[in-house]
Amino acid sequence: MNPLRPIILAASASPRMQRIVTGTPVTAAIVRRFVAGAGRAELIPVVRELLASRRLISVDFLGENTTDRAQADATVAEYLSLINDLAAMNDFRDATARTEVSVKLSALGQALPVDGPAIATENLRILCTKAAQAGVWVTVDAEDHTTTEATLTTVREVCAEFPWLGAVLQAYLHRAEEDCRELSGSRIRLCKGAYREPHTVAYQRSAEVTDSYLRCLEILMGGAGYPMVATHDPVLILAAEQLAAETGRGPDRFEYQMLYGIRDPEQLRLAAAGNAMRVYVPYGSQWYGYLTRRLAERPANLTFLLRALVSKS
Repeated sequence: MNPLRPIILAASASPRMQRIVTGTPVTAAIVRRFVAGAGRAELIPVVRELLASRRLISVDFLGENTTDRAQADATVAEYLSLINDLAAMNDFRDATARTEVSVKLSALGQALPVDGPAIATENLRILCTKAAQAGVWVTVDAEDHTTTEATLTTVREVCAEFPWLGAVLQAYLHRAEEDCRELSGSRIRLCKGAYREPHTVAYQRSAEVTDSYLRCLEILMGGAGYPMVATHDPVLILAAEQLAAETGRGPDRFEYQMLYGIRDPEQLRLAAAGNAMRVYVPYGSQWYGYLTRRLAERPANLTFLLRALVSKS
């Protein structure tokens, strides 16, 4: 695992570091690589271009850890407008939704001091109701391990009404295999994990995380649900292809997912080969936490940013 990863992830929680980075104009180039824009006016052309290349999309309105009810309500309103925009790009003849939104429950009010989980659950239900009418999918993003149980509780509750609702499981968590078994009949995005977690709850070594991912992927591919293979790792992409063949899954029964701005040629290759290839596209002004997690995954991007900062100092 990248030795700088713990340091970068620690910076993601530092208000001082956030002020330094977000206040530096030279970060704009690297932000544009990973974030589609500050608002929907910038986002929509990016989405149209991705869809035109035979890729699917999942859009995330950036924001998390909301402790203000008005901000949570504003996030819901933005997602409702986003779903309206995405509805016009859908093809209702296809069982696999071309467009999806990804939501963090902490952005919907999960951390509010009074009735946070209940507020987030109701807000998620509002979004799912709108999405069902629009032919847009919804997936609930994973956050740090302290929110996992509350998030999955909400997912289970809302899935009773909207069984197509997706959830994200992080393979580096020790509990991931058990969660995969329980949810193997659902639409599950499996990723390695992007947060700074203690060794008591998460694997720390890269090889351990990869091994856990493979075990989880085997469970999901053998289940009755819809696995979403969220990885840029060539080893795991090949493993998914092999497991799909072994379990008789056609390209309409699972999909690959990658982040906007990462391994674009591989995304195009997978899509051209007839696979469902979905791109996770974030937008919004609250990009700092997302950016630092991307830097932790790719040291080359951190080097680029540091050189730019030094050249301007």
